[in-house]
Amino acid sequence: MYKLYTALLITLAVIVPVRYVSADDKPTPGSYEAVLLQRLAAATSEADGRLAESAVWEHWFSVAPDDNVHDWLQQGRKKRESYDYEAAEELFDRVVKAAPHYSEGYNQRAFVRFLRENLEGSLADLEKTLEIRLLRQAVTIHPWIQERGALPKNLWPDSYRRIHEPEQEI
Repeated sequence: MYKLYTALLITLAVIVPVRYVSADDKPTPGSYEAVLLQRLAAATSEADGRLAESAVWEHWFSVAPDDNVHDWLQQGRKKRESYDYEAAEELFDRVVKAAPHYSEGYNQRAFVRFLRENLEGSLADLEKTLEIRLLRQAVTIHPWIQERGALPKNLWPDSYRRIHEPEQEI
């Protein structure tokens, strides 16, 4: 169980992480994350890889659904970095409650729960993180997928927005 859990954490760390992209080469909305992940995959040194990973994380934190969620996420990271795992988990609980469709809240809480040796809770959060991300990818590939109604409008991919107007029911 521990090895499986560690493998899932490592997988999320690789899937989720990035490098600063200058304004000159910033891609169009919807492809920014893909470019960041491509840069991560193309890194030729550890230093480049760390920069790329950092850019991916910063991007994911920057797309928090509102200022409160963003602030709680940042405060939670600081608490975790100072080894105050209980306070960090409480802040990530707020993120998850306020924004249940924002997968990064679950991802951050999963990591803190892992550090607190709550493997069951951590694994549940990892599953939720992947579920949200996979649904968004599925809607990008198949905009008419039956489960599309579970994806909140603020997470609609650009390709999906061209088909469905935000005011429209899906």
